[in-house]
Amino acid sequence: MKPKTPDNETDLFRSQLSQIINFEHRLCRLSRQIDWTVFEDEYGALYATGGGRPGLPTRLMVGLHYLKYLYNESDESVVERWLENPYWQYFCGYEYLQHELPLHPTSLVKWRQRIGAEKLELLLKETITCARRNGALKSRSLTRVNVDTTVQEKAVAFPTDARLYHKMRVSLVRAAKQRNLRLRQSYHRVGKKALIWQGRYASARQGKRARAQQRKLKTYLGRIVRDIRRKYPDPDASLQTLLHRAEHLLAQQRKDKNKIYSVHAPEVECIAKGKLHKRYEFGCKASIATTSAGNWMVGAQSLPGRPYDGHTLTGALAQVHQLTGHMPKAAFVDQGYRGHKHPGQTQIHVVGRLPKTATRSFKRWLKRRTAIEPCIGHLKADHRMTRNHLKGAQGDAINVILAAAGYNLAKLLDWIAWLCRILRLVPLNPTKQRLFAS
Repeated sequence: MKPKTPDNETDLFRSQLSQIINFEHRLCRLSRQIDWTVFEDEYGALYATGGGRPGLPTRLMVGLHYLKYLYNESDESVVERWLENPYWQYFCGYEYLQHELPLHPTSLVKWRQRIGAEKLELLLKETITCARRNGALKSRSLTRVNVDTTVQEKAVAFPTDARLYHKMRVSLVRAAKQRNLRLRQSYHRVGKKALIWQGRYASARQGKRARAQQRKLKTYLGRIVRDIRRKYPDPDASLQTLLHRAEHLLAQQRKDKNKIYSVHAPEVECIAKGKLHKRYEFGCKASIATTSAGNWMVGAQSLPGRPYDGHTLTGALAQVHQLTGHMPKAAFVDQGYRGHKHPGQTQIHVVGRLPKTATRSFKRWLKRRTAIEPCIGHLKADHRMTRNHLKGAQGDAINVILAAAGYNLAKLLDWIAWLCRILRLVPLNPTKQRLFAS
């Protein structure tokens, strides 16, 4: 059922936020500059028109996701801080101070799954549109972009064979108990003991003993799989998927492709980083596009399947055109994009390939390619891309998009704070004065 229109008649005797907060606060100014009706029009069609429990306000859900990725909060902490912070309540469209939690944190998960990654791009698009309305992002800045790829790590433990065998056995035993299936043996005690000793032997560099304990764990898992197959010949879809993963795990070898690195997240991929402090990263690739001037995020998408960087360039530029309405005239990339064969009209400039006729201005723009690296660092450190906690391949796509939206919101807040300081010194034109009037 669609969300109800907020009724403030019952709040007449409660504390009004206008009497509590400072409307000159940059978060209040930002909330008045975002076009919230865009989300109402786009997401309203996804709700049923019949009976049932009314949905939560769209502005509340969008605002909570903006705040979550702006301030690097989890689903639980953003709801708790929302209750304590009147500025956050005003940002989400409330006029009166609230003293109860607006929703359960799991409602954010269900809302993301309902909307989907493709439609959540609207949150990123609105931050770009808001920046252009305020004059923070100029149209000429969209003609040149920097494109790069990075790895979005999944929130999984480092995959060792022994730990994977143990976790898969535990998952199968749990699934069998839920279906009242009596197993010959669960190997709970001896399996846990074997995992502990395998870790101790591996730490002590006693490889032969560690491999013996690992073989035990693999044997226990194989026995559980065969026992379930015998006693439950026609398993349901959930158990069948778990059994297929277990058989895949038992059969995979060291140099195989499409290996399983996590029991609960089979979509995780191993991507070689090539650096001493971290040789491998486990997650998925992500493509990031920023403006060469200003470093605004104008594109962000996940790339399952570990594609070659050059093959992702066309999709990255198409997303930039979709979000901004402008097709860049030039894109600057690193040497990982060599041999891209981009069919579009955008000129692709690879670092390290300097033409003889290069001007001084072109050399400066080519050097600006490295500016995307600290932007990716901020995405990971400040906007929840260090470890992705969202489930599945769809969670990978959603996390990248919302992290980019949080990055743009942080730049918008800095722009508003800077412009407010300038307003006290230099008068602006009437258009900008109306935009930033309280």
